[in-house]
Amino acid sequence: MRKISLFIATSLDGYIAKPNDDLSFLKLVEKEGEDYGYAKFTETIDTLIIGRRTYDYVINEIGTSHYDNGQRDVYVVTRTERPSVGRTTFYTGNLPDLVDRLKSENGKNIYCDGGAEVINELMNHDLIDEYIISVVPVLLGNGTRLFKEGRPEQLLELVHTKAFETGLIQLHYRRKE
Repeated sequence: MRKISLFIATSLDGYIAKPNDDLSFLKLVEKEGEDYGYAKFTETIDTLIIGRRTYDYVINEIGTSHYDNGQRDVYVVTRTERPSVGRTTFYTGNLPDLVDRLKSENGKNIYCDGGAEVINELMNHDLIDEYIISVVPVLLGNGTRLFKEGRPEQLLELVHTKAFETGLIQLHYRRKE
């Protein structure tokens, strides 16, 4: 069965963005030739779920090919209906229904790339199977929290940890059955 994996970076104090969706803190750990396992991870997926604000930010910063490279289906969770573009679908329906459908289909795993609203909706329904969280060595003090309050408790088991020269620590957990 397909699983949903979260692969995301956060500050040590748990923020995935500074105020105004500012992701500039990620530049603190940029290092030529180091992708923190991202390329290897994306080989295991063929479907992406992403929130519209995160999608818009990445499209503006990097371009559409970052997500829709012709090799995977992209579902942008949004409240505003828009026509599909290539393999990118702008999804306005019930997120757990989408996940149930995707998990029942054949294919590689499913990657959730944020944002916080999508992550927390998935967590509220216990739909994330694997958490790969890169902790950037900075305390931001304010911004968008990775994990919001009010969600159910979930037990995890550690799969792997890795420390990098930049000070980034990557934590890999899976949901405990």
